[in-house]
Amino acid sequence: MAYEDHARQAVPNTPVVRPNGDGVTRRRRLRGRHVEETVEIAVPVRTAYNQWTQFKSFPRFSALVHGVEQIRPTVTAWTLGYGPLRRRFAVEIVEQDPDSYLAWRGLEQSPSHQGEIEFAPTESGGTAITVRMLLEPRGAARILTVSSRAARLTARLVHGELMNFKRFIEGLGQEGGAWRGTIRNGRVQHDHPEPPRSRVAQWPVG
Repeated sequence: MAYEDHARQAVPNTPVVRPNGDGVTRRRRLRGRHVEETVEIAVPVRTAYNQWTQFKSFPRFSALVHGVEQIRPTVTAWTLGYGPLRRRFAVEIVEQDPDSYLAWRGLEQSPSHQGEIEFAPTESGGTAITVRMLLEPRGAARILTVSSRAARLTARLVHGELMNFKRFIEGLGQEGGAWRGTIRNGRVQHDHPEPPRSRVAQWPVG
């Protein structure tokens, strides 16, 4: 488990040049102390990334996700819960680069959250998946979130979900679908102009 008080990403909406694909990727700052977890998976980057974009498949391996519904091209509603408890909230994908990076932000007000996931090839031909997540509570809840106990619990949950995904995709051996689009500042990027009636992106909900 690792914590980062100073984010390495750029300020929102600011391009950063780095050697990845077309050389230009945007990053969003995780403001504050966030949880970071990395798991290595024995499938290629493309396979891991493609399966991760199949959000509706998450209940098949996740211990927390009970359902995912697409609301808009870049917005999905997630139902999470443990035991009899359930909570539904919306998430917006703000940045996405195929086989590399995905950043999201929660649209709920309290507590709010944001996160990012990076996919990197390993020397063995597998994939290192790194998830960083930051909760942004309001009022008295802030004290609980910054406590070391709450941070350890969040890190365990993130690590556990990554391990569940690892077992799931390694068991399959190949992805069950894919979405290969790019998102910038919450908008799907279109490679070619399309007629206005056909500009609704088909999101990979599995």
